[in-house]
Amino acid sequence: MAGIQLPAGTFSWVDLTVPDTKAAAKFYSELLGWTADEPNAEYGGYAMVRTNGKAVAGLTPQMSPGAPAAWTTYVNVDDADATAEKAKQAGGQVIFGPMDVMSQGRMALVQDPTGAVIGLWQAGEHRGADVYNEPGALSWNELQTRDIEAAKRFYSQVFGWDPHTNGEGAQAYTEWHLNGKSIGGMMAMPEQVPAAVPPFWLPYFVVTDAEATTQKAKELGGQVMMPPMTIPQGTFAVLADPDGATFAVIKLPS
Repeated sequence: MAGIQLPAGTFSWVDLTVPDTKAAAKFYSELLGWTADEPNAEYGGYAMVRTNGKAVAGLTPQMSPGAPAAWTTYVNVDDADATAEKAKQAGGQVIFGPMDVMSQGRMALVQDPTGAVIGLWQAGEHRGADVYNEPGALSWNELQTRDIEAAKRFYSQVFGWDPHTNGEGAQAYTEWHLNGKSIGGMMAMPEQVPAAVPPFWLPYFVVTDAEATTQKAKELGGQVMMPPMTIPQGTFAVLADPDGATFAVIKLPS
């Protein structure tokens, strides 16, 4: 089996849906040092990307022409069908699946009541990423939404997450806890984000230098959505790739 066995309710994988997976692989390879496997025709052209040979994310070609490029975050679940049903009962919508991905696992995509899409992953042979919190690998997942309270109700009901909020107003930040451990975050969508942009989950990837990575992203045709900022958890920046998919990079404290 590939990937680390994680408890149900924890983030296990991210993948990027783009018009051109080869162009995306080139951008992220130059930016984050990833190497991409050859697209697998059996899985609709899906390709694993790796750091130091360890799987960290996936690339998948768009099935709907004209759809925006986007990162999708997946949560490990014991039963994709039961969790999808729970999502519907909590006010969400199932927009894809549940379906088997051959022997790799069973998946579904659900949209929360605030409009953000999140994936459900019931592990088979593929359990998730091989490594976390190392350069090139996933470190954090954060929901940016316009309805914090609705999101708290939904994710608590579906995954059993416990929201812990610090601060007030626009500065408030919520950490999702599972079994007493912080596993992800949530914040209000910044006011400067256009109303046409729906709420979304933002993946954070570890880098060794957030400032240099931000500059490199611009040179490669990406955009800086939020310049580097230092917080106790590290120095991070929010970027968009040339196709417009938004992601964050973070240099963790030494």
